[in-house]
Amino acid sequence: MESFFLFDPRNLNQILCVLMICLPVFNYGNCLGWMSPMSLLLQSEDSPRDEPLTDVEISWMASVPYLAGIPFYYILAYMGDKYGRKICLLFTSALGCTIWILKLFSTEFWAFIIARCMVGVLMAGSFVTCPVYIKEISESRIRGQLGCWTSVFYTGGSLFLYIIGDMLSYRTILLVCLSVPVVSFLLFLSMPESPSYLIQIGKIEDAEKVLLWLRRKTKVDDAIKQEIEAIKTEQKNDDVMNDENLIRTIFTHKILFRAFQIALMATLARDACGAIPVSNFAGDIFLKASEGTKILLNPNQQAMVLGAVQCFASIIASNVVEKSGRRPLLVITCVVSGISMYTLASWFLLKQYDIHAPSWIPIITLCICIFCDSAGTLPLGTVLIGEIFSFKYRGTVLAITMGMASVLDFFQVFFFKILAAAIGVQVAFYVFGSFCIFMAIYIYIVVPETKSRPLEDIYEDLKTKKEKKEFELQKEVISRC
Repeated sequence: MESFFLFDPRNLNQILCVLMICLPVFNYGNCLGWMSPMSLLLQSEDSPRDEPLTDVEISWMASVPYLAGIPFYYILAYMGDKYGRKICLLFTSALGCTIWILKLFSTEFWAFIIARCMVGVLMAGSFVTCPVYIKEISESRIRGQLGCWTSVFYTGGSLFLYIIGDMLSYRTILLVCLSVPVVSFLLFLSMPESPSYLIQIGKIEDAEKVLLWLRRKTKVDDAIKQEIEAIKTEQKNDDVMNDENLIRTIFTHKILFRAFQIALMATLARDACGAIPVSNFAGDIFLKASEGTKILLNPNQQAMVLGAVQCFASIIASNVVEKSGRRPLLVITCVVSGISMYTLASWFLLKQYDIHAPSWIPIITLCICIFCDSAGTLPLGTVLIGEIFSFKYRGTVLAITMGMASVLDFFQVFFFKILAAAIGVQVAFYVFGSFCIFMAIYIYIVVPETKSRPLEDIYEDLKTKKEKKEFELQKEVISRC
């Protein structure tokens, strides 16, 4: 019987490396989670500021990271390809330290805005550099499990802040949060560079040494040689398309463009399926659900419930993704999320017409939506992109797709409640539910399974029947010659 991957000694160094890679993601989760308890404090009479923050100021603090991070998706993608993944992670950790130091030494609104803009850069590092880094140091047999850890650490970081936000003082929270990027920076100094990057810059022997350490081996065997050759082949195939303009190549090369469409849909699925507005609208839903019952949760307790659901779902995803595959898990979570959205919308519709509906329905459906997001679209979107693109294109594609998602997130955070009031919140949730079902159908029909498969096989699935026939004819002609 195969041992659980966490207890398999072959995986120890890979797990250690991924833990270090995910510490900046945990810090990013801290930064997002900080807004929930601290916005209440900063707007109260007990605020550490001379004057409490206004609703408009809080809205800007909540939404500005999504806008500020957009150019840094591209900057960090370029840095990662040019100077290595390790440099990017060290930069991200150093920036994480700056965020908390700035908040420690100033409670002025301008300081909060600058710190929140830096959170946008941290977000870019967490969802561009970290997933790519994890993919490039992981064996194919555990690639999906380790790839889901970005989601586990992100949700775990938020939950951690929700909990200590109720227990510790303002400055103590900042000091605890500052310790995370400090430890991350110091520990990661001793971590290895990505083997793919080392091969890209011609350091084959260094890449072999890194793979020997990651795979816990003492000498180069056939398996290590095969990994090196697979990376070389992947990069040689990139060199065939010798175009310095990566974005132009992605949009003009048929197979790459189909892979890009899949990556874009996988990234936008989370936002268009309603996960972001659901998280922001959770307080109102819990408040409405508590009417007529003895259940009453304060905003931070609500955040703890959702944070616990998110974290639990991410852990579940990381443990089942290699058994279920990417495609089935995405399809199931999208369908269940869609049904939950429809149920939630119907509950609002019934309430609008004063028809009795059980108050527990929105709480359950909300938790299911959040669970499906954290078990499906959130972790698997980045895993999928890492598996359907080579070293040359991974960072660029993640930068483009995450940049577009951030624009959508910014507008949703700013305008969701206004639109919900104008057209009815039930209409919004029916739209989200419909998109979930559409995504499930799209994934089932279009998206290939990527679990433990080489890139060449995945791209073969993306070819049309006509292209496959033409390729076979070319092979026959070559073999006859």
